Amino acid sequence: MNLHEFIQLALAEDIGDGDHTSLATIPADAQKRARLLVKGEGVLAGVEVAKAVFAEVDPSFQVDVLLQDGTYIKPGDVVLTVSGSARNILTAERLVLNCMQRMSGIATHTRQLVDLLEGTRAQLLDTRKTTPNFRICEKMATKIGGAVNHRFGLYDMILIKDNHIDYAGGIEAAIKKAVTYLQETGRSLRIEIETRNRAEVEDVLRVGQVDIILLDNFPPDGIREMVRLINGRFITEASGGIDETNLRAYAETGVDFISSGALTHQINSLDLSLKAY
Repeated sequence: MNLHEFIQLALAEDIGDGDHTSLATIPADAQKRARLLVKGEGVLAGVEVAKAVFAEVDPSFQVDVLLQDGTYIKPGDVVLTVSGSARNILTAERLVLNCMQRMSGIATHTRQLVDLLEGTRAQLLDTRKTTPNFRICEKMATKIGGAVNHRFGLYDMILIKDNHIDYAGGIEAAIKKAVTYLQETGRSLRIEIETRNRAEVEDVLRVGQVDIILLDNFPPDGIREMVRLINGRFITEASGGIDETNLRAYAETGVDFISSGALTHQINSLDLSLKAY
């Protein structure tokens, strides 16, 4: 799903057979304006999405952007103004706010975690733990906050996790089947494999043929030990039980990437509003 398709589906969900409140109360020829006001504090995200929503609802809108994605915002700031059909402004309002409030909340939390990595080699990764059909916006928000987008879906990378390993018959079997699959289908995808203990890491080192080793649910000292064992042969990623309380400890192990599902779930939206003026 691309951004255009997402917006079309979201508008169809909201509008149905018509925005009857606006149709009933606002004259068809009324031309008005509104501004998007900040009521919370954090990192702004979703401006480009808002512009796309306004363009989809009414290409004749005049949208003036005053603050860009990634800006640190505070109460009283004005993000943008929009002018045009009053009915259409009201029709676009909720989708714009729903996207921007959640995206800004995600970007704010992401920036806080990224700041904790300063001075280390580790980079923060997002995950597929996203809201169904809203992933495109949530991935945009984590990137705005300073994280690195991991795979977008099941189609753009091979990530062999614990259940794949168990179903395939072990680490060696899973890796060999993945390599054969790529050869037979002519695809060029990175291969990442999850490991749960030292023995599994040693199995991967013996077999090779992967790009990334995922170290899942290791404590920081365990990650440090595995990073030494891998010794730069493969990219390393840490995951599992990592949040703002222990992120720095994981980053200081020398691991290349740290993934966190917390970037996109259990997030508080940042308060924004669209007000007539």
